[in-house]
Amino acid sequence: MSDASDRLRETTLSSEAIYKGRVIDLRVDEVELPDGRRSTREIVTHRGAVAAVALDGAEVLLVRQWRHATGEALLEIPAGTLEEGEAPEDTVRRELVEEIGHRAGRIEHLADLYVAPGYSSEVIRIYLATELRPERAEADADENIEVVRLALDDAVQRSRAGEFRDGKTTAGLLLAAARLGI
Repeated sequence: MSDASDRLRETTLSSEAIYKGRVIDLRVDEVELPDGRRSTREIVTHRGAVAAVALDGAEVLLVRQWRHATGEALLEIPAGTLEEGEAPEDTVRRELVEEIGHRAGRIEHLADLYVAPGYSSEVIRIYLATELRPERAEADADENIEVVRLALDDAVQRSRAGEFRDGKTTAGLLLAAARLGI
């Protein structure tokens, strides 16, 4: 543990479960700050997710889907929630087949990122998926997805210009560009 973490650590005094859902749970914690003051923290807990920059030659395969929370359709890299007991690499392989209809011959871990650390425990593991080959699986019943192909260079330029509104997509594309020397 770093000195900064020790210096800034908040101590949980109490924790109340407010909601238990299929994807998220919500709790309210009362904490003591390092200077002795008290505060509350509303925390969304989530088992974690994966996302992949899926490269098919010089193209990246993205998904467009309606995101009810935002009120719009977003263009994103394929992603999904970890199933109970599922290894992240298995999740990313499953999600690629379900969402873009391809299996990756090679998966390389790029980063683990907190999605919204001010209120959520969710960590998303981002991968680079290459050596794609077509393989179909049934998509999740509650998803309506369009697969979109973009030239990787174009997608990276759009990320750098701030055109993608989804954080994991921007982060994933920029991480992949750095890894590939683009």
